[in-house]
Order: sequence, then structure tokens, then C-alpha cells
Amino acid sequence: MLHLADADATAAFAVVLGARLTPGDTVLLSGPVGAGKTHFARALIQSILHAPEDVPSPTFTLVQTYDTIRGPLWHTDLYRVSADTEIDELGLIEAFDDAICLVEWPDRLGSVTPAAALGIALQADGDARDAVLTWTDPRWVDRLAGVLQDA
Repeated sequence: MLHLADADATAAFAVVLGARLTPGDTVLLSGPVGAGKTHFARALIQSILHAPEDVPSPTFTLVQTYDTIRGPLWHTDLYRVSADTEIDELGLIEAFDDAICLVEWPDRLGSVTPAAALGIALQADGDARDAVLTWTDPRWVDRLAGVLQDA
């Protein structure tokens, strides 16, 4: 578990992770409403954009796409999705192969959850956040080396 003392620490962790992501990487951001998922995603995205731009929450659009210095990035919020078929209609399954994907509310993915994804479960504790990182794909061991120390 990684303890993030405040919003700035959460953003700093997102920036460090963003610098290590490449197309084909998926980060699953889970936690209750207010846990900091969108704040984390916004900081990560802004840190790898070619030029500053607004990074809105995709709560209503479901998907926002960006051209970044690390490759194409898809930011999706699946809170309003109720069936796997809606995921397919978004084009997200193909994006898992070709883009960096940040997925809020990943429990909605069901059977299409990428096996190689990095999970980050956020829990708010006042202004602080606790982040639990999980993965099964061994590539994350190298990819995350030093991340916890740099955050």
C-alpha cells in the first residue's frame, strides 16, 4: 500500500507512473466516489500531453482520447455503463491493444478486463489517499521499479 498524504502527492504519483506507460498498458482505477480516481487520471494525462489542455471527466462522454508524448491515451469512466456490449460499442477493447487506457469503474468491464492491467485501488482518508497496486503480468515489476520511492 502506498500512502499519499494529500492531493499533490496523489498527482505526483500519477506523474511518475505516466512517464512509464506505453501503448498497450491499461490502468484500472477503482475506489468509491470521491476517492481521487479522476484527480489521479487528470494529473497523469496532463503530465504527458504535448501541450496543456483541459482534461474533463469522461463521466458523461464515457471516453476522452488524447494524443500524448507517450502515445494515444484513452480515459474512460464506466460508471454509467451497465453491460459488456456497451464496452464493445465504445471501441475500448481495441484500444487496450493500441493505446494507454485509464479506466475508472473497471468493475463494469466484466469479462473484457485486460489480464495484463495494473490495478490501482484508491481509498480516501480525509485529504490523504491510500493506493493499493495489484497486477499479475510480470512486466509491471520492472515498470514499477522505483515508482513507490519516486512518488
